[in-house]
Amino acid sequence: MATASWKSISDRQILADRLAAHHVREDTSSHLSPTFCVRKATGGWRIVHAFNKLNAATVPAQTPIPRKDVIIDGMAKSTILSSMDLRDGFYQILMRERDIPYTAVSTPSSMLWEWLVMPQGISNAPATFNRCVTNLLRSVREFAPSYFDDLFVHGRAMDVQTDMKVHRLHVRKVLTLMREHNLYANLKKCIFVASEIPLLRCIVGKHGVRPDPEKIEVITDWPNEEWEWSADCQRSFEGIKQSLIQSPVLAIADQDRPFHVVCDASDFAIGFALMHYDEDDAEDSKRVVCYHSRQLQPAECNYPVHDKEPLDMKYALAKYRVDLLYDRPFIVFTDHASLQTP
Repeated sequence: MATASWKSISDRQILADRLAAHHVREDTSSHLSPTFCVRKATGGWRIVHAFNKLNAATVPAQTPIPRKDVIIDGMAKSTILSSMDLRDGFYQILMRERDIPYTAVSTPSSMLWEWLVMPQGISNAPATFNRCVTNLLRSVREFAPSYFDDLFVHGRAMDVQTDMKVHRLHVRKVLTLMREHNLYANLKKCIFVASEIPLLRCIVGKHGVRPDPEKIEVITDWPNEEWEWSADCQRSFEGIKQSLIQSPVLAIADQDRPFHVVCDASDFAIGFALMHYDEDDAEDSKRVVCYHSRQLQPAECNYPVHDKEPLDMKYALAKYRVDLLYDRPFIVFTDHASLQTP
Protein backbone atom coordinates (compact mmCIF):
# COMPACT_ATOMS: atom_id res chain seq x y z
CA MET A 1 0.00 0.00 0.00
CA ALA A 2 2.84 2.37 0.88
CA THR A 3 4.64 1.41 -2.32
CA ALA A 4 1.61 2.22 -4.48
CA SER A 5 1.30 5.66 -2.90
CA TRP A 6 5.00 6.24 -3.46
CA LYS A 7 4.63 5.59 -7.20
CA SER A 8 2.20 8.49 -7.48
CA ILE A 9 4.81 10.95 -6.22
CA SER A 10 7.57 12.27 -8.47
CA ASP A 11 11.21 11.56 -7.75
CA ARG A 12 11.97 15.22 -7.22
CA GLN A 13 9.24 15.55 -4.60
CA ILE A 14 10.80 12.78 -2.53
CA LEU A 15 14.43 13.63 -3.25
CA ALA A 16 14.09 17.42 -3.21
CA ASP A 17 15.85 17.84 0.12
CA ARG A 18 18.60 15.40 -0.93
CA LEU A 19 19.10 17.26 -4.22
CA ALA A 20 19.28 20.59 -2.41
CA ALA A 21 21.85 19.16 0.00
CA HIS A 22 23.86 17.67 -2.90
CA HIS A 23 23.43 14.18 -1.52
CA VAL A 24 22.27 12.69 -4.86
CA ARG A 25 22.63 13.40 -8.56
CA GLU A 26 20.95 12.23 -11.75
CA ASP A 27 23.29 10.09 -13.81
CA THR A 28 23.78 6.86 -15.71
CA SER A 29 25.45 3.76 -14.35
CA SER A 30 26.00 0.11 -15.18
CA HIS A 31 24.81 -0.76 -11.67
CA LEU A 32 21.27 -0.61 -10.36
CA SER A 33 19.36 -1.21 -7.12
CA PRO A 34 15.58 -0.85 -6.71
CA THR A 35 13.98 1.81 -4.53
CA PHE A 36 10.72 2.07 -2.65
CA CYS A 37 9.32 4.18 0.18
CA VAL A 38 7.53 3.43 3.42
CA ARG A 39 5.50 5.75 5.58
CA LYS A 40 7.11 7.28 8.65
CA ALA A 41 5.20 7.44 11.91
CA THR A 42 5.13 11.23 11.44
CA GLY A 43 3.40 10.88 8.06
CA GLY A 44 6.37 11.56 5.80
CA TRP A 45 8.21 9.17 3.51
CA ARG A 46 11.34 7.15 4.20
CA ILE A 47 13.45 6.18 1.18
CA VAL A 48 14.52 2.54 1.22
CA HIS A 49 16.99 0.97 -1.21
CA ALA A 50 17.37 -2.76 -1.75
CA PHE A 51 21.15 -3.08 -2.07
CA ASN A 52 20.96 -6.88 -1.88
CA LYS A 53 23.32 -7.63 -4.77
CA LEU A 54 25.78 -4.92 -3.76
CA ASN A 55 25.85 -6.17 -0.16
CA ALA A 56 26.35 -9.77 -1.30
CA ALA A 57 29.52 -8.69 -3.13
CA THR A 58 30.81 -6.54 -0.25
CA VAL A 59 33.52 -7.74 2.15
CA PRO A 60 32.12 -7.14 5.68
CA ALA A 61 33.94 -4.52 7.74
CA GLN A 62 34.95 -5.72 11.19
CA THR A 63 34.49 -2.85 13.64
CA PRO A 64 33.79 -3.22 17.39
CA ILE A 65 30.36 -1.99 18.46
CA PRO A 66 30.43 0.25 21.57
CA ARG A 67 29.17 -1.59 24.64
CA LYS A 68 26.29 -0.10 26.55
CA ASP A 69 27.59 -1.22 29.95
CA VAL A 70 31.02 0.30 29.31
CA ILE A 71 29.45 3.64 28.34
CA ILE A 72 27.24 3.69 31.44
CA ASP A 73 30.03 2.60 33.80
CA GLY A 74 32.16 5.48 32.54
CA MET A 75 29.52 7.89 33.83
CA ALA A 76 29.96 6.86 37.47
CA LYS A 77 29.89 9.88 39.81
CA SER A 78 28.96 12.25 36.96
CA THR A 79 26.46 14.86 38.08
CA ILE A 80 25.79 16.80 34.86
CA LEU A 81 25.12 15.20 31.49
CA SER A 82 24.38 16.21 27.90
CA SER A 83 23.49 14.23 24.80
CA MET A 84 23.78 15.11 21.12
CA ASP A 85 22.32 13.44 18.04
CA LEU A 86 24.29 13.66 14.79
CA ARG A 87 21.93 14.86 12.06
CA ASP A 88 21.38 12.50 9.11
CA GLY A 89 24.21 10.33 10.40
CA PHE A 90 25.21 8.32 7.32
CA TYR A 91 24.74 11.31 5.03
CA GLN A 92 27.66 13.07 6.72
CA ILE A 93 30.06 10.56 5.14
CA LEU A 94 31.12 11.31 1.53
CA MET A 95 31.31 8.45 -0.95
CA ARG A 96 34.63 7.84 -2.68
CA GLU A 97 34.31 9.07 -6.26
CA ARG A 98 35.01 5.73 -7.92
CA ASP A 99 32.46 3.99 -5.68
CA ILE A 100 29.60 6.37 -6.45
CA PRO A 101 28.34 4.37 -9.49
CA TYR A 102 27.74 1.35 -7.23
CA THR A 103 25.13 3.36 -5.30
CA ALA A 104 22.91 3.96 -8.35
CA VAL A 105 19.23 3.40 -7.60
CA SER A 106 16.16 3.36 -9.81
CA THR A 107 12.81 5.01 -9.16
CA PRO A 108 9.31 4.44 -10.61
CA SER A 109 9.88 7.22 -13.17
CA SER A 110 12.78 5.20 -14.65
CA MET A 111 15.35 7.75 -13.50
CA LEU A 112 18.75 6.75 -12.13
CA TRP A 113 20.11 8.50 -9.07
CA GLU A 114 23.59 8.14 -7.64
CA TRP A 115 24.39 8.83 -4.02
CA LEU A 116 27.24 11.24 -3.32
CA VAL A 117 27.05 10.46 0.38
CA MET A 118 26.80 7.11 2.14
CA PRO A 119 23.20 5.86 1.75
CA GLN A 120 21.25 3.77 4.21
CA GLY A 121 21.04 0.09 3.33
CA ILE A 122 24.69 -0.54 2.48
CA SER A 123 25.94 -3.38 4.67
CA ASN A 124 29.13 -1.64 5.80
CA ALA A 125 27.48 1.74 6.42
CA PRO A 126 26.94 1.30 10.20
CA ALA A 127 30.50 0.07 10.76
CA THR A 128 31.98 2.83 8.60
CA PHE A 129 30.02 5.57 10.35
CA ASN A 130 30.77 4.25 13.83
CA ARG A 131 34.48 3.94 13.06
CA CYS A 132 34.57 7.47 11.66
CA VAL A 133 32.87 9.08 14.66
CA THR A 134 34.93 7.07 17.15
CA ASN A 135 38.22 8.06 15.52
CA LEU A 136 37.34 11.73 15.10
CA LEU A 137 36.29 12.04 18.75
CA ARG A 138 38.99 9.80 20.18
CA SER A 139 40.62 12.59 22.18
CA VAL A 140 37.42 13.21 24.20
CA ARG A 141 36.32 9.59 24.57
CA GLU A 142 36.96 9.62 28.34
CA PHE A 143 34.12 12.07 28.98
CA ALA A 144 32.22 11.95 25.66
CA PRO A 145 31.63 8.37 24.48
CA SER A 146 29.70 7.79 21.26
CA TYR A 147 27.28 5.13 20.07
CA PHE A 148 26.89 5.48 16.30
CA ASP A 149 25.07 8.84 15.88
CA ASP A 150 24.60 9.50 19.62
CA LEU A 151 27.13 11.42 21.73
CA PHE A 152 27.00 11.44 25.53
CA VAL A 153 28.93 14.11 27.44
CA HIS A 154 29.28 13.84 31.21
CA GLY A 155 31.24 15.53 33.94
CA ARG A 156 31.73 15.91 37.67
CA ALA A 157 33.57 18.28 39.98
CA MET A 158 37.35 17.92 39.73
CA ASP A 159 40.00 19.49 41.96
CA VAL A 160 38.89 23.09 42.52
CA GLN A 161 36.55 23.23 39.51
CA THR A 162 32.80 22.86 39.93
CA ASP A 163 30.86 20.21 38.04
CA MET A 164 29.24 22.91 35.88
CA LYS A 165 32.59 24.42 34.89
CA VAL A 166 34.02 21.00 34.05
CA HIS A 167 30.96 20.05 32.01
CA ARG A 168 30.98 23.30 30.05
CA LEU A 169 34.64 22.67 29.21
CA HIS A 170 33.82 19.13 28.05
CA VAL A 171 30.93 20.27 25.85
CA ARG A 172 33.07 23.03 24.34
CA LYS A 173 35.81 20.52 23.46
CA VAL A 174 33.29 18.20 21.78
CA LEU A 175 31.69 21.03 19.79
CA THR A 176 35.11 22.28 18.72
CA LEU A 177 36.02 18.85 17.37
CA MET A 178 32.68 18.58 15.60
CA ARG A 179 33.29 21.94 13.93
CA GLU A 180 36.80 20.96 12.87
CA HIS A 181 35.56 17.72 11.28
CA ASN A 182 32.25 19.04 9.89
CA LEU A 183 30.00 16.90 12.08
CA TYR A 184 26.52 18.38 12.47
CA ALA A 185 24.06 17.80 15.30
CA ASN A 186 20.27 17.85 15.27
CA LEU A 187 19.52 20.60 17.79
CA LYS A 188 15.94 19.38 18.31
CA LYS A 189 17.25 16.07 19.65
CA CYS A 190 20.04 17.51 21.80
CA ILE A 191 19.88 17.78 25.59
CA PHE A 192 22.29 20.07 27.41
CA VAL A 193 23.19 20.36 31.10
CA ALA A 194 20.73 17.84 32.55
CA SER A 195 20.70 15.68 35.65
CA GLU A 196 19.75 12.66 33.52
CA ILE A 197 19.60 11.79 29.82
CA PRO A 198 18.11 8.99 27.70
CA LEU A 199 20.75 6.44 26.77
CA LEU A 200 20.01 3.33 24.72
CA ARG A 201 16.49 2.70 26.07
CA CYS A 202 17.42 3.70 29.62
CA ILE A 203 17.48 6.92 31.60
CA VAL A 204 20.93 7.51 33.08
CA GLY A 205 21.65 10.20 35.65
CA LYS A 206 23.53 11.07 38.77
CA HIS A 207 21.23 8.83 40.83
CA GLY A 208 21.68 5.75 38.64
CA VAL A 209 19.93 3.93 35.81
CA ARG A 210 16.19 3.46 35.35
CA PRO A 211 14.00 2.26 32.48
CA ASP A 212 12.78 4.74 29.88
CA PRO A 213 9.04 5.32 30.53
CA GLU A 214 8.32 5.25 26.80
CA LYS A 215 9.83 1.77 26.53
CA ILE A 216 7.67 0.26 29.27
CA GLU A 217 4.30 1.49 28.03
CA VAL A 218 3.59 -2.03 26.81
CA ILE A 219 3.66 -3.10 30.48
CA THR A 220 1.53 -0.24 31.81
CA ASP A 221 -1.02 -0.75 29.01
CA TRP A 222 -1.10 -4.52 29.33
CA PRO A 223 -4.77 -5.52 28.95
CA ASN A 224 -6.61 -7.63 31.50
CA GLU A 225 -7.23 -11.26 30.66
CA GLU A 226 -10.68 -12.29 29.45
CA TRP A 227 -11.09 -15.39 31.61
CA GLU A 228 -12.45 -15.33 35.18
CA TRP A 229 -10.68 -12.39 36.79
CA SER A 230 -11.32 -11.60 40.44
CA ALA A 231 -10.41 -8.47 42.37
CA ASP A 232 -7.51 -10.35 44.00
CA CYS A 233 -6.21 -11.32 40.56
CA GLN A 234 -6.37 -7.68 39.47
CA ARG A 235 -4.51 -6.48 42.57
CA SER A 236 -1.80 -9.09 42.04
CA PHE A 237 -1.57 -8.18 38.37
CA GLU A 238 -1.21 -4.47 39.15
CA GLY A 239 1.40 -5.28 41.77
CA ILE A 240 3.48 -7.21 39.25
CA LYS A 241 3.26 -4.36 36.74
CA GLN A 242 4.29 -1.80 39.35
CA SER A 243 7.25 -3.93 40.44
CA LEU A 244 8.47 -4.01 36.83
CA ILE A 245 7.89 -0.29 36.25
CA GLN A 246 8.98 1.15 39.60
CA SER A 247 11.85 -1.19 40.33
CA PRO A 248 14.75 0.37 42.29
CA VAL A 249 17.00 2.66 40.26
CA LEU A 250 20.16 0.76 39.35
CA ALA A 251 23.47 2.14 40.54
CA ILE A 252 26.31 2.80 38.10
CA ALA A 253 29.32 0.56 38.75
CA ASP A 254 31.89 2.48 40.79
CA GLN A 255 35.39 1.03 41.10
CA ASP A 256 35.99 3.07 44.25
CA ARG A 257 33.30 1.15 46.17
CA PRO A 258 33.32 -2.55 47.14
CA PHE A 259 31.26 -5.02 45.12
CA HIS A 260 29.07 -7.76 46.54
CA VAL A 261 27.53 -10.60 44.54
CA VAL A 262 24.30 -12.24 45.70
CA CYS A 263 23.83 -15.63 44.00
CA ASP A 264 21.05 -18.18 44.00
CA ALA A 265 20.40 -21.36 42.03
CA SER A 266 17.28 -23.45 41.53
CA ASP A 267 16.51 -26.72 39.78
CA PHE A 268 16.03 -24.93 36.47
CA ALA A 269 17.91 -21.61 36.53
CA ILE A 270 20.70 -19.55 38.07
CA GLY A 271 20.86 -15.83 38.77
CA PHE A 272 22.77 -13.16 40.61
CA ALA A 273 22.67 -9.51 41.60
CA LEU A 274 25.79 -7.33 41.50
CA MET A 275 25.56 -4.80 44.33
CA HIS A 276 27.37 -1.95 46.04
CA TYR A 277 27.49 -2.02 49.84
CA ASP A 278 28.97 0.72 51.97
CA GLU A 279 31.04 -0.13 55.00
CA ASP A 280 28.29 0.88 57.44
CA ASP A 281 25.94 -1.68 55.78
CA ALA A 282 23.03 0.75 56.20
CA GLU A 283 19.85 -0.10 54.33
CA ASP A 284 20.07 2.95 52.07
CA SER A 285 23.68 2.08 51.20
CA LYS A 286 22.67 -1.12 49.39
CA ARG A 287 22.39 -0.42 45.66
CA VAL A 288 21.87 -2.95 42.90
CA VAL A 289 24.15 -2.47 39.89
CA CYS A 290 22.60 -5.19 37.74
CA TYR A 291 20.53 -8.37 37.70
CA HIS A 292 21.35 -11.38 35.53
CA SER A 293 19.84 -14.84 35.17
CA ARG A 294 19.61 -17.69 32.70
CA GLN A 295 18.08 -21.14 32.35
CA LEU A 296 20.23 -24.15 33.05
CA GLN A 297 21.34 -26.30 30.15
CA PRO A 298 19.91 -29.86 30.11
CA ALA A 299 23.20 -31.30 31.36
CA GLU A 300 23.49 -28.60 34.07
CA CYS A 301 20.07 -29.56 35.43
CA ASN A 302 21.65 -32.84 36.53
CA TYR A 303 24.27 -31.08 38.65
CA PRO A 304 23.95 -31.57 42.41
CA VAL A 305 23.06 -28.48 44.42
CA HIS A 306 26.63 -27.96 45.65
CA ASP A 307 27.75 -27.70 42.00
CA LYS A 308 24.95 -25.40 40.85
CA GLU A 309 25.91 -22.72 43.37
CA PRO A 310 29.55 -22.49 42.17
CA LEU A 311 28.24 -22.53 38.59
CA ASP A 312 26.23 -19.43 39.49
CA MET A 313 29.35 -17.77 40.88
CA LYS A 314 31.27 -18.61 37.70
CA TYR A 315 28.42 -17.10 35.66
CA ALA A 316 28.68 -13.86 37.66
CA LEU A 317 32.46 -13.71 37.24
CA ALA A 318 32.20 -14.29 33.51
CA LYS A 319 29.58 -11.57 33.07
CA TYR A 320 31.30 -8.93 35.21
CA ARG A 321 34.94 -9.99 35.19
CA VAL A 322 36.01 -6.41 34.39
CA ASP A 323 34.48 -5.15 37.65
CA LEU A 324 35.06 -8.16 39.91
CA LEU A 325 38.51 -9.39 38.85
CA TYR A 326 40.05 -6.11 39.90
CA ASP A 327 42.72 -5.23 42.46
CA ARG A 328 40.40 -5.51 45.47
CA PRO A 329 38.46 -8.39 47.07
CA PHE A 330 34.71 -8.81 46.71
CA ILE A 331 32.18 -10.81 48.72
CA VAL A 332 29.85 -13.49 47.37
CA PHE A 333 26.62 -14.26 49.25
CA THR A 334 25.09 -17.72 48.77
CA ASP A 335 22.38 -19.55 50.71
CA HIS A 336 23.87 -23.04 50.29
CA ALA A 337 25.01 -24.30 53.70
CA SER A 338 27.65 -26.73 52.39
CA LEU A 339 29.59 -23.83 50.84
CA GLN A 340 29.88 -21.89 54.08
CA THR A 341 33.35 -21.27 55.46
CA PRO A 342 33.95 -23.54 58.49
